[in-house]
Amino acid sequence: VQLQASGGGLVQAGGSLRLSCAASGRSFNMFMMGWFRQAPGKEREFVAAISRGGGSTSYVDSVKGRFTISRDNDKRSMYLQMNSLKPEDTAVYYCAAKRAIMTAPLASHPEEYDYWGQGTQVTVSS
Repeated sequence: VQLQASGGGLVQAGGSLRLSCAASGRSFNMFMMGWFRQAPGKEREFVAAISRGGGSTSYVDSVKGRFTISRDNDKRSMYLQMNSLKPEDTAVYYCAAKRAIMTAPLASHPEEYDYWGQGTQVTVSS
């Protein structure tokens, strides 16, 4: 599967952005999906994950209550709605896909994912 992330940009603290990840290739609904981010000088960090059907989600504690992950399997797309953005959310955001059975637990480590998009820059100014 090929992944294309988009929707990043420059926003003031407290603002919102919606990231999108468009997939092509193999059946999108066969994949668990995740968002990760990487700030300069830091390791890639888990942000959120969503199950194949969209019924289960998980988040890193720092974004709970502010970010919402979702997917539309008919449109072969995944989204990350980011509200109440903070300067510490500044990073390159990556979408990722993991082959998984329907009952697989949500994955939160980069090495568990099989495919990656190219990343989209999110910059939050104070």
